[in-house]
Amino acid sequence: MKTFDASAIVYGWDNYPIGTFPKVWGWLAAEIAAGDLTIPETALAEVEHNSPDCHAWLVNEGITVLAVTQAIAQEALRIKTVLGVVNDRYHPKGVDENDIIIVATSKEHSVPLISEEGRQQQRPVDKRRYKIPAVCSDPAVNVTCVDFLDLILEANRAF
Repeated sequence: MKTFDASAIVYGWDNYPIGTFPKVWGWLAAEIAAGDLTIPETALAEVEHNSPDCHAWLVNEGITVLAVTQAIAQEALRIKTVLGVVNDRYHPKGVDENDIIIVATSKEHSVPLISEEGRQQQRPVDKRRYKIPAVCSDPAVNVTCVDFLDLILEANRAF
């Protein structure tokens, strides 16, 4: 099982249009039906805001939505501490509250996160400037993070 960040599924929707790449979306639909692709409720709300058509497709396909639980909220608080976020003072160039909840959801469900947030070649000294992939790779968080193309390539299929 893997879970989507909003950035990844919207990236896929925009860059691999369903009308041009129907086999990719057929495969994604099958993965969703099998329960192998999920989405945190926070990410699904972001998709609805940014890409209503993609949101409708996900809902129509019956994607499993991972709710925010008390354990996820506690993990999000722990990650905020790891990043040095105090009093919700996030850095404008780093993750925000939703991002941390999405990472915490992946951590609590022990599943890789699919995200299109930029990879930072040089990690900022200020961890509050970390993007999702850097947060995931922090040893104190330790969540596997792949992008949309990695998801396709890992399927080892021709489309």
